[in-house]
Amino acid sequence: MTQYLLSVHSVAGEVRDPMTPEQMQQAFQQINGLEEEMKTAGALVFSGRLSEPDTATVVRMSGGEVMTTDGPFVEAKEHLGGFYIIESDDLDAALDWAAKTTAVIGAPIEVRPFWDSHGA
Repeated sequence: MTQYLLSVHSVAGEVRDPMTPEQMQQAFQQINGLEEEMKTAGALVFSGRLSEPDTATVVRMSGGEVMTTDGPFVEAKEHLGGFYIIESDDLDAALDWAAKTTAVIGAPIEVRPFWDSHGA
């Protein structure tokens, strides 16, 4: 089985119509249902939702010293909003999970396999 990252992308400043409490509850039920389906199928390793990009801290080496700066590493309109780590037999099966995820979340999903160091 190969592990895949299903990354959920958000667009900074994108304005969506506000959700009613009922719509929000329905959205959470759909997400929970999808995650339960992934767990039952043995596909879900773990998932997470990230805070906004302006909460990021970048750590890097500069001149042999560790430097930290506020903000995201890349200034971009699009940013990583959350992710799922799944296990799948092949890319087609991972793409099926991505299709279900984008249908529930309503955001673009990028699918990337983890590098297999054992097969290299």
